[in-house]
Amino acid sequence: MSVTVAALTFGIIFLAELPDKTALASLVLGTKYRASYVFAGVAAAMLVQVVLALVAGQLLSLLPHRWVEGVTGALFLVGAAMLLFHGDEDEEGHAAKEPSSNRFWKVAGTSFLVVAVAEFGDLTQIMTANLAAKYTDPLAVGLGSWLALCAVGGIAIVGGQKLLKHVPMKLIVRVAAAIMVVLAGISIFGAITG
Repeated sequence: MSVTVAALTFGIIFLAELPDKTALASLVLGTKYRASYVFAGVAAAMLVQVVLALVAGQLLSLLPHRWVEGVTGALFLVGAAMLLFHGDEDEEGHAAKEPSSNRFWKVAGTSFLVVAVAEFGDLTQIMTANLAAKYTDPLAVGLGSWLALCAVGGIAIVGGQKLLKHVPMKLIVRVAAAIMVVLAGISIFGAITG
């Protein structure tokens, strides 16, 4: 296993995941439930997503670079739109989907499902698949990616509890959506210019 590939993967995935909807989902869950229970569900969901990305890495390497950039840009725009236009509904939707108790399996299971769905087909999953296709070291890519995803999830969970004491959730959602629009522009520009 290459430590260099793992470190490179960690850095790329960590930075890409920071403005992601999965980090926001972790932040919201972390404000409502015990942090360790939420983190267990988030870490398990991220592991499943990384394994799927590693498997898809070989298939993704067959697509032209412009297509990957275009799809990535479109996903960012869709994510930004979902954050902006469904932010208030999601707030109410979370209340309806809360676990019936604060027990470990209920909270971890809910966290797992929310993050697994949010992360499926996500930019970082595509990036992990790209890195797995580029390097012939799936263990290093997988470990670097999973550790980066867990680090962002942990920061979001713990930081979310402190952040919401000072900053309203509506502002956090708007800032995250703005970052996603910028990243969409960069990806779409990359798709056009090749």
